[in-house]
Amino acid sequence: MTALKKKINAYCNRPGAVCQDPRFVGADGIAFYFHGKKERDFCIVSDSNLHINAHFIGRRNENMKRDFTWVQSLGILFDNHKLFIGAQKTSTWDDSVDRVALEFDREPIILPEGEGSQWKSEASRLTITRTRNTNAVEIEVEDNFKIKALVVPITEKDSRMHNYGITREDCFAHLDMSFKFYALSSSVNGVLGQTYASNYVSRAKMGVLMPVLGGNKEYSSSNLFASDCDVAQFTGQSLEGNSYANFKDANLNCASSGLGGHGVVC
Repeated sequence: MTALKKKINAYCNRPGAVCQDPRFVGADGIAFYFHGKKERDFCIVSDSNLHINAHFIGRRNENMKRDFTWVQSLGILFDNHKLFIGAQKTSTWDDSVDRVALEFDREPIILPEGEGSQWKSEASRLTITRTRNTNAVEIEVEDNFKIKALVVPITEKDSRMHNYGITREDCFAHLDMSFKFYALSSSVNGVLGQTYASNYVSRAKMGVLMPVLGGNKEYSSSNLFASDCDVAQFTGQSLEGNSYANFKDANLNCASSGLGGHGVVC
């Protein structure tokens, strides 16, 4: 399990990551937490031609007023398409067993195991590539976005350290991710997306150990593919004059030794 933990941290050191319980680093370089609620869907990016909802799983901590949460899956809208990526539920973790679930326009994607294997949809400019033999993929829609995703478990060590209370019935497999955006507009919104907006000012309380961003209500979506959160911008069409066209990846360190970079959720 130690070797796996090292792999997880190395993955989270990549630019634009979404890792752990979810921790975000916005385009302004400020790190914050957004805990949401377990078994609920929240809008993390919403723009004219990109809308990303995240489904949160978690456990209730009886000694706290919130859930421990992790991102289990994403529902991604672009053009007139729907793309799903999720971590399949599992009790005992084995990194050699693939737990990535993928669907495009409600149809399952069969992606052969083996690093480098690909699935393409030329009409939608979508390419999905395995970056390891199992449990790691890169998803790219040309001129729109790129997501690197890794399915990881909550380890027994993590559970003891943070008092998660994880049992052998469910290791809470979830997604660690890095994002790269090619064409966000200045009015982009969502938990992460808002940090790229031209008029964004962080609302997270700084100077504390865990700066937390609220807003469960305004970012809540009725389901994984709904664009009905209060801050939704999605129309399925790109706008002219995008402010983050060709936005470059930033540096990130999600390891316990430090955290930095831009456009990060981890």
